[in-house]
Amino acid sequence: MNAPTTPPEPSGRPPRRTPTLEDQAAQFRLLVDHAPALIALFDAHDLSCLFANRQYAQRFGLDEQSILGRSFDDIIGADAAREVQPYIDQVLRDHRSVNYERRLVPPDGEPRWIEVNLVPHLTPDGREVSAAFVLISDITRFREAERAMRESEARLATFMEASVEGLLFHRDGVIADVNPSLCALIGYPLELLIGRRALELVAPDQLEIVRAVMEAGDETRYETAVMHRSGERIPVEFIVRTLWRNGERLRMAVVRDIREQQAALARIHHLAHHDPLTGLLNRATFMERLRERLARGPSQRAALLFIDLDNFKRVNDSLGHLEGDQVLRTVADRLRAGLRGGDLVARFGGDEFVVLLEDVHQRKDVQVVLNALLSVVEVPVQADGRDLSVTPTIGVALYPEHGESPEELLQHADTAMYLAKSAGRATYRFFESAMAETAYADLVLEAELAQALTADEFVLFYQPQVAAQTGQLTGAEALLRWRHPTRGLLSPDAFILVAERHRLMLPLGEWVMHEAARQARLWHERGIAPVPIAVNLSSMQFRLDSFSKSVAQVLKTAGVPGEWLELELTERMLTDEIERLPELLQSLRALGLAISIDDFGTGYTALNQLTRLPLDKLKIDQSFVAGLPDDRPAAAITRAVVQMAKGLGMRVGAEGVRNARQWHLLAEWGCDELQGEVIASAMPAEEFEAWLAARGRSGLPRLDA
Repeated sequence: MNAPTTPPEPSGRPPRRTPTLEDQAAQFRLLVDHAPALIALFDAHDLSCLFANRQYAQRFGLDEQSILGRSFDDIIGADAAREVQPYIDQVLRDHRSVNYERRLVPPDGEPRWIEVNLVPHLTPDGREVSAAFVLISDITRFREAERAMRESEARLATFMEASVEGLLFHRDGVIADVNPSLCALIGYPLELLIGRRALELVAPDQLEIVRAVMEAGDETRYETAVMHRSGERIPVEFIVRTLWRNGERLRMAVVRDIREQQAALARIHHLAHHDPLTGLLNRATFMERLRERLARGPSQRAALLFIDLDNFKRVNDSLGHLEGDQVLRTVADRLRAGLRGGDLVARFGGDEFVVLLEDVHQRKDVQVVLNALLSVVEVPVQADGRDLSVTPTIGVALYPEHGESPEELLQHADTAMYLAKSAGRATYRFFESAMAETAYADLVLEAELAQALTADEFVLFYQPQVAAQTGQLTGAEALLRWRHPTRGLLSPDAFILVAERHRLMLPLGEWVMHEAARQARLWHERGIAPVPIAVNLSSMQFRLDSFSKSVAQVLKTAGVPGEWLELELTERMLTDEIERLPELLQSLRALGLAISIDDFGTGYTALNQLTRLPLDKLKIDQSFVAGLPDDRPAAAITRAVVQMAKGLGMRVGAEGVRNARQWHLLAEWGCDELQGEVIASAMPAEEFEAWLAARGRSGLPRLDA
């Protein structure tokens, strides 16, 4: 028997109602009015509208009711109807759907791209088309994306063709594309590069570095090297980025040839450590090497030789500086030839040379070298078509007997050299303790310097600085002179070392700033347009913690704005004061003063320091300018320094400009300011005023080449 059935428990909900046709129609209308497409149904015989959703009707300025019964060409316009009629005919003829795209300009005036699907509605027997559905999708954003992609591809192709730097694209390490510049750089045609492993182009010693960057996917820049097809190793900089192209992930490398840059930097580095005229070590580098040697202790003896050429000034005066420079180069070559491989030799400036002999056991070992140097240097030198006899005088200080510091050894060797000169020149002398009496002369000079400050014996000379392009006066450099009561007018070379050794540079340096500021104010009061006056600073001044405050006091006392002064620092100051430098320079610039690097190239400034310091001007040392335009290395490094400074946003000045050819060449390279004999020598303030008045207060016109 079947189990008795029981009625279901009431659920509390009303019984489900079967949807009526009206319900289904409302649901259909709700669906199509909110569909992301324009939908309409047209009669196949007269193309009148049988149905349209809200979006379709509104697109043509109608509504769901007013559009019914309207003809197709009435709705979309006669021109548009003629354009799409072939597609309608194809649907009616072939009984199949047709898809096409066209540009639509609706009443709101904003052009759109649409994709149209015409779908036939067949009679029940399938023999005729009774109506056709129109489904329209707005594809404007896709077309805009495609257009942007095409434009981007075109721009990329143009950029790749035009770029002077190599461009390489690789996909998982396999080269996908390169530009002509890369092909030219490494010597391979395009067809031999596509499909190769990118690492095949990298120099063997750089493979691990480049592979690590590729595997990490880093976006970075670094220096490495690639191999030319000929086997030449080419130093390059890689700038690596990740990008998407046509939907795939690519790695792009900008390959920058840095051979010229490295050569220029090597030249800068060499010039920073070497004398530009002779190629010997310069003073700063020699002292650093000497200090390093002495730090190893006195387990091995050494000898310091101070060499001065006898009567060299007469060579310069009679034959000129060019012949004098050739004599110095010849002497430098002979000194190299007369020394042992491990010995150090440097040019300290002018006609002074210094030699460090290492691992000497007794005096006679040093004497052998001394006699050899006297012999090779005394050989006549060819200059101006004739033989000149150049003789050296040498002073010797032994380590550790005659001193344990570089400064003490140098002082004692210098003292011995002067004693040798007084003994008849062209000879040598070893330092003796009795020679310490010569320090008395230092004490006398020190006392005279101190008295000179109170007796108002110092004076400032001013050398004009002009704009390279126009010749207009842009400023002046203040240069210290001493009107010695018995020795006449002295340049700083005659007393500055003693002043620094005995800390007289502090009051002397402060006097220079006060005098320059006073002169600037005086010129202003006389109606002469104030110009920035450049003042050279000593490292002793610059190291003072209160230096910025003392400068502020100078400006306040003189009653002048900071813009009327410019402070010139040496490269050595930038390296010695590296920790406090940014804050100190900012405080000085806050006072309105301009900051410049003087004699650039004679020291060694880390280039990345220049990018972080608030500097206004870089002055190229006159030793570079002197060789222009014929000295190709000097020209290359000078031009590189100008371009580097310009890239860092600094003005560039050049010292020691002696002729119009140098002027025009420096101006062509972009140098901003010039000073030198071609413009005017340094002169007292009253002569400076007369010089300026004679040329008009606008300054000096450009010289003709």
